[in-house]
This record gives sequence, C-alpha cells and structure tokens, in this order.
Amino acid sequence: MKRTLTTLLAILVFGGASAQSAKTIVEKAYYNQTGESKYSEMTMKVVRPDWSNAVEFRSWSNGVEYFMIVITAPARDKGQVFLKHGDDMWNYQPSIDRMIKLPPSMMSQSWMGSDFTNDDLIREASILTDYTHEILGEETIDGYDCRKIACTPKPDAPVVWGKQLMWIAKTGYYQIRVEQYDEDGDLVNTMKGEKIRKLGGKTHATKLTMIPADEPDNKTILEITDANYNAAKSASFFSKQNMKKLSREAR
Repeated sequence: MKRTLTTLLAILVFGGASAQSAKTIVEKAYYNQTGESKYSEMTMKVVRPDWSNAVEFRSWSNGVEYFMIVITAPARDKGQVFLKHGDDMWNYQPSIDRMIKLPPSMMSQSWMGSDFTNDDLIREASILTDYTHEILGEETIDGYDCRKIACTPKPDAPVVWGKQLMWIAKTGYYQIRVEQYDEDGDLVNTMKGEKIRKLGGKTHATKLTMIPADEPDNKTILEITDANYNAAKSASFFSKQNMKKLSREAR
C-alpha cells in the first residue's frame, strides 16, 4: 500500500510538472518565432499540380493581443488589410472600400486562397491561450531531437482544430512539425518548419510549408524574408482607422 501511494504521489507531482513544462515549451517556441513584438516581410506561394501564385505581405504584432497584415502584391490584392485587436478580427477590402468583421465561423476558411486558414495566420497566438498542453514523448524529426506535444482545446474554446500535435526541437525550441486534426480525430494538415536560420536576431524556421492530408500534391509555402523583433507599436497602431492608412500606403 505504501509503495502504491508513493507511486501515485509521484504521478501526480511529475504529471503536473510535465503539463506545466509542455506549456512552457510551446510558449518558448511561439515567442522564438514571433517575439514580443515583431515586424516581418513574407512571401506566400500557393502550389497546385497545374498552377501556382504568390502573395507578398507585411505584418506587425504586439504580444498575443494585436496583429496586422497588409498585402503588398499581387496588384489585384494589394492594399487588403487584416487586423486582430483582442478578440475582434477585421478585413479591409479597398476595391469596395469596405471594412468586414470576421466572425468565428470564418476562422476555418482559407486565407487568401492558401492551405493556411484565417485562424493560422490571424489567430496564431490562440495556441497559447485556447489549448492545454501535454508532452507525449520524444522523436527525431528531420535530424532534430524534438519533444512531441499534444495541444487539446479547452472546453468551449473558439478554435478550428480538434487537436494539434507539435514537434518542437529540444535545443532552440524550433517548430519542426505541426499536425492539425479535426474534431473526429482525422488529420487535416501538416506544417513543416524548414530553413532554420538567424533572422532579425532570432534563430527559427524561416520557411513554413503547409500540406493538406487529402490533397498531398497541394501545398502552400510561407517564407519570412525579413524580420525585426524590436518593432513595438502602440495599441492605436492596431486600429480600423490605421487599416485604411496602411492600405493607401501599400497601393
């Protein structure tokens, strides 16, 4: 009985420590990729068996509350702006001079025709706040020794995925692989983190490739071409009024 009680206490103590450790690892991986504040320039290439296209954009973020994206190319999309301000998300479309509030139902939809969703690009910090985290084990992925972490949505969390699995490098906290599952437990997308190099003072994956499970010949490649991790902006920068200003500057 004494041994059983000791074993139970060990499970409770170390199980709790592992859960906390898992969250810490996910937080470190997130902030290693995004920083507390960040300005970045990115190119996204959507690849299909018989065609491909590219979108260029700039983005700013402050913590987990504020996020802004401005499309700079191609010409037909130039000047579109996306904003996350707390729990609210907006899209400004200059072609019709219209500001659209994005409801939670749109978070699972494709972002700019890619294999990334609105949730992936606009609400990426949700992985910290809307999920619980658990270390499942360790695996070597693409030559990196990783911790495999399960991210499970909290009850009633406004998220797209039923579960996400993350492989985070033990050294450097690089996001090497992420698998996204639906509510039935079926694999939907796999994202690979590649081209790990120093950019803007931080070392992380600068190329993210998203591949849909049901269409393996399709993929979307997101590359970070420039970054600045000391680019804090005031809360007023992340406003609907500033969306229109940034849109005009992009055009």
